[in-house]
Amino acid sequence: MPLVPILNELKKAQAGRYAVPLFVTFDMVASEGLFAALEEKRSPAMIAIYSGWLDRPSARGFARLIRTLAEQATVPVSLMLDHGANFEQCAKALAMGFTDIMFDGSQLPLEENIAQASWVVRAAHAAGAGVEAELGHVGSGSEYQSYGARGLGFTDPEVAERFAAETGVDILAVAIGTAHGVYQGEPHLDLPRLAEIRRRVNTPLSMHGGSGLSEEQFHAAIAGGIAKVNIFTDLGIRAGEAMQEAARSEKASYFSILDTMRQSFRERSGYYLDLFGSAGKA
Repeated sequence: MPLVPILNELKKAQAGRYAVPLFVTFDMVASEGLFAALEEKRSPAMIAIYSGWLDRPSARGFARLIRTLAEQATVPVSLMLDHGANFEQCAKALAMGFTDIMFDGSQLPLEENIAQASWVVRAAHAAGAGVEAELGHVGSGSEYQSYGARGLGFTDPEVAERFAAETGVDILAVAIGTAHGVYQGEPHLDLPRLAEIRRRVNTPLSMHGGSGLSEEQFHAAIAGGIAKVNIFTDLGIRAGEAMQEAARSEKASYFSILDTMRQSFRERSGYYLDLFGSAGKA
């Protein structure tokens, strides 16, 4: 199946009350593990490259690697830019063949966020790509007690309705109590806020900062209208632990450690495909 923009799969997920995962990747071996899980579980997914890596000398080649793996896959896969910081980064990703772009103007004043997101939408749609934008701000897990736990930066449902209408974004990332990275304290989701956003906005909704939530919280968020969930931290932590254990083996080698990493990403991403309900939906 060819590499595809993810919007149609998210619309199916929204209607079917399941979620499609976005897995961030930083290297070839992890990517191979992710694609193996997608094939095994017969699931659609987004594979993302973080915007901070676009300026690396290997960025174009890495994007091409993901595109090649996706083009060879038998399930729908999107290549997405994660947290594009400005129009220039988003345009660069489009030139590299990304099928979906996330523009993150969440820390900009509202009018500027609307204006810049609208520019990205026009450029991406002209190239046949989809766009996600963030309204409200999903902060860092290390700052959770002083930020997310207090409800700061959460998405305003009324503003979300206006933002979606004026920008024409394909996916809306919302802040409802999650955070990026490892949480300082227990995460708490504002499910009534999510329900009100869902009532006002028909655009598929995205939740960042999934690592660290309980299975019950994931199920509640998906039932409440989340159609896309971003995951990386948990995958990275578990792979790191598995590689340390493999390195302690008497027969440890460069190849055995890489294989351990590949298998860790395959197994843990497969767990999320089952948990989110996307397994078997390709």
